[in-house]
Amino acid sequence: MNQIFLISIFLLILGGILFFVEKRNFYTGLILTSGILELIIYIVDIISVKSDIARLFILMFVYGIVPLIIIFSGFWLIFNGKVMRSKEGRKLANQLSLIIGLDILIICSLSVIAIYYDNMNSYLYIAIIEIILISAYLGFLFVSYLAYSYIYQKLSLKGDLDYIIVLGSGLIGDRVPPLLKSRLDKSIEIYKKQKEKGNNTKIIVSGGQGADELISEASAMGNYLMSQNINKNDIILEDKSRTTYENMKFSKLIMDKSNKYRCIFVTNNYHVFRASIFARKAGVKAHGVGAPTAFYFLPSALIREFIAILVIYKWLNIIVLIFLLSLGVISLLNF
Repeated sequence: MNQIFLISIFLLILGGILFFVEKRNFYTGLILTSGILELIIYIVDIISVKSDIARLFILMFVYGIVPLIIIFSGFWLIFNGKVMRSKEGRKLANQLSLIIGLDILIICSLSVIAIYYDNMNSYLYIAIIEIILISAYLGFLFVSYLAYSYIYQKLSLKGDLDYIIVLGSGLIGDRVPPLLKSRLDKSIEIYKKQKEKGNNTKIIVSGGQGADELISEASAMGNYLMSQNINKNDIILEDKSRTTYENMKFSKLIMDKSNKYRCIFVTNNYHVFRASIFARKAGVKAHGVGAPTAFYFLPSALIREFIAILVIYKWLNIIVLIFLLSLGVISLLNF
């Protein structure tokens, strides 16, 4: 177990260095999470060796409480999916929590079958093990994403600001919907604090016009800000962007007209970390502030963000998936 301890220390040191150098990178969170997991395994092993009672509690937790938590999560996500469908409609994006909940229960059932069914066809058995391994890998990535994105959002953002970028998120005709309103309200809160300090802070509202929108998101956001008594001269419209990356890229072009500036961006809490990755790619030196999101909306939103993260880091995931699938092929050849 000394090797596990040394690996955990190495990963934590490496993750700490990467965190100091560039926080807006999922690899940083993945390395830190791996280091913490290795350290927990080491500590648990030390405790279990020294105490029979502790070993009993650990076994109860691993083989009892953890499976129950996973099963409960599956049922809760299915319930949440039904709530999403009733409140937000039947679009696929609104069904993600229901789909993942069903997947969790199916994988739990397959795990029970793999453990207790002795007369299974070897090909079927290996296929089930492959599904479980891939699911465990994706589950680890999801937990890493949740933990690191939460930590990232808790970073202290102090100092004077020249610009606050508000990312668009779609309109209802020409009206600002609740999701976008929460972003604008958070930007107003930050803006007023900056004005109290005597700063000449500007709000950049960023978002183009969609096919089903009567005006650009930037125009609607600007109108809302003015309705909340924000000075028109402090509102800058960026109305060309279609994606989060373009939000950052085109906002940077506006800010680059200043010789030197300090900025942040505002989006919903579930979107902060992924948006920060696009900010890094666009060369925007900014961290994000998360606006609150309705609790029922969070599971599907977080799952959608996680899928997008998987796509951003697709080569890592492709390599790992090929490795896991190759284990199954090797096992079949050895039968």
